Amino acid sequence: MKETQLHSPLADRMRPANLTEFLGQATLVGKGTFLEKAIHTDTVPSLLFWGPPGTGKTTLARIIAKETKSDFLELSGVASGVKDLRVIIEKAEENRASGKKTILFIDEIHRWTKSQQDALLPHVEHGTVTLIGATTENPSFEVISALLSRSRVFTLSALSEKNITELLKRAIADPMRGLGKKKIKVKDDALAVMAGFSNGDARVALNTLEACSMSAKTVTKALVKEVLQTSRTLYDKTGEEHYNIISALHKSMRGSDADAALYWLGRMLESGEEPLYIARRLIRFASEDIGIANSLALPQAVAAYQACHFIGVPECNINLAQAVVYMAKSKKSNALYTAYQSVQNDIRNSPNDPVPLHIRNAPTKLMKELGYGEGYKYTPNFEKPEDAAQDYLPERLNGRKYFDI
Repeated sequence: MKETQLHSPLADRMRPANLTEFLGQATLVGKGTFLEKAIHTDTVPSLLFWGPPGTGKTTLARIIAKETKSDFLELSGVASGVKDLRVIIEKAEENRASGKKTILFIDEIHRWTKSQQDALLPHVEHGTVTLIGATTENPSFEVISALLSRSRVFTLSALSEKNITELLKRAIADPMRGLGKKKIKVKDDALAVMAGFSNGDARVALNTLEACSMSAKTVTKALVKEVLQTSRTLYDKTGEEHYNIISALHKSMRGSDADAALYWLGRMLESGEEPLYIARRLIRFASEDIGIANSLALPQAVAAYQACHFIGVPECNINLAQAVVYMAKSKKSNALYTAYQSVQNDIRNSPNDPVPLHIRNAPTKLMKELGYGEGYKYTPNFEKPEDAAQDYLPERLNGRKYFDI
């Protein structure tokens, strides 16, 4: 191992060096999968890796470059732009002239604007670079369609606690890259706490282990909790506490308690919860619990989501606080929610009720002859609304009331 690597963080030193060491994504790179075959036959197309932090997106890209003997060039979606891309493309063209392939890895590709992605497109099309983009956001919404159509999208899942525990044990035992020379001892219950707290993020688990190893030769559950409490509030983003706290936020807003809602929002944000997850829940709340009692609630929630997307943490925390207080203070109505539930029940019971003839579309002569559109009353032609009255629901549901406010 190089001298510079010896002084790098444990999480960086313990990056898997090959597919054998790569844990937790068997359906993606396991034996016989498309990607595993593509790597070994050196036919890797442009790829988009979508998944939560710490699941191995960057590591897998590095492994692919190593296995295919490609030059690995990297850009950050946050800190780079078209000027940086030009430098990369020049290098890639030099590689191509000498018969070497180039893999361009763009971390957080969702942060690149449409124009930046457009600038990349021709170089992907012409094969100057093989793109591997990493994103924590749905690429269907964040990556331009032209790049999407030229790439294979793979979803990486959060690592299981079993995977995380195995990674921790490797780090404890490895004398070259890990902590093997320190000969520390880690209790099983301490490992369990680290694995549980990590929420499937290998980096978080290894950082916690490294911090504990600096404090004692024997790592106990109590020490792990102490280290976790000093770094971040103990919060399981995928377990019971996660659902308890989001439930507390939701019910506090429903109960119009802005102070409690702010507190539970803070508990989530200060513990590292993904702001966009909270923003999505606010969008749902705006229609489910407020609805048309305040038609501005939904735009407020959508604006909060956009603010989180545009500026990120910690700046977007105050945008979420504004939205949470607004939701808490708004008049509430679940009429839309219950109305749609009733609609769902009727559709499940009789999913194929025919559309009444008079409100069917009639673009052809044959359809008109069959009675499509016959007798339809065009409402603007009537001065009195009651004169334009007609049935719009299927015959079986005539008179059915879903929404009553």
